[in-house]
Amino acid sequence: MYQDYLTHQRKYAENTLKSYTNDISNLEAFLDREDLGDILHLTNRIAKFYVSYLYNQYTPKSILRKISAVRSLYDFLIEEEMIIENPFKFVVLPKINRKLPKFIYPREMIDFLDNINTQTALGKRNKAIFEVLYGCGLRAQELTTIKLQEIDYVNRTILIHGKGSKDRIVPVHETAVMTINQYVMSARPELALRNTESTDYVFLNFRGGKISSRGINLILDKELEHQSSTLKISPHSFRHSFATHLINNGVDLRVVQELLGHASLSSTQIYTKVSKEKLKSEYLNTHPRAKRKI
Repeated sequence: MYQDYLTHQRKYAENTLKSYTNDISNLEAFLDREDLGDILHLTNRIAKFYVSYLYNQYTPKSILRKISAVRSLYDFLIEEEMIIENPFKFVVLPKINRKLPKFIYPREMIDFLDNINTQTALGKRNKAIFEVLYGCGLRAQELTTIKLQEIDYVNRTILIHGKGSKDRIVPVHETAVMTINQYVMSARPELALRNTESTDYVFLNFRGGKISSRGINLILDKELEHQSSTLKISPHSFRHSFATHLINNGVDLRVVQELLGHASLSSTQIYTKVSKEKLKSEYLNTHPRAKRKI
């Protein structure tokens, strides 16, 4: 019942569903092993005991994720009137220091994009993938769900299906639009012929099926290796770079929030920290009186 709720009402992605299921199974296994009853009769004292147990097993980030999953379960059980209160509501959780997002400098980004070999169908696809990731600031999962009819070439926009089934329309610059069009017209048909089942998803894997987030990771790793690049980046680095470059060029924080599809402005504010760190670094490295004496 709860899984149906996550699938159909919250519209969580498959990986998120697996994560939530595993986290709840971990709690059930803990209760069974310690002979503490079942989920419906879990008390605040047992909830604190479980969090203490997690402290010895997982990193603070993993603990936060696991408790977020079980809190969500109990909120659902309250709505269904199966329990009265959430036993995890007031448990004390570890604090984690947020790492600054890893981004690519503009020159590095342009060099990477310009050095992608587009002589093959896969090369054209790869070029389009990374141009869109960087040009629109998308999550890899969001890119995998774009369909052909969701690209508006006239108005240069794409309909994006974000987290929590929140849709947004993002603008696309002319270079990315041209790259997408070249891929769709001359490369995608070749890939699509490799699969007996037709699909309207834009980005296809080498077998002609819908590409996955993991597939994008592998494509990036191969491309970096092919270019003999020393960049240590992931597909999410393109999203971080998109936001950082916009803010460095004076774009309002709320505009960046809308483009990224962040529900809260606080999620976007981390990029102002990146910009301040960059300003500080540039200042210390360039101001004559700030340079370190050797």
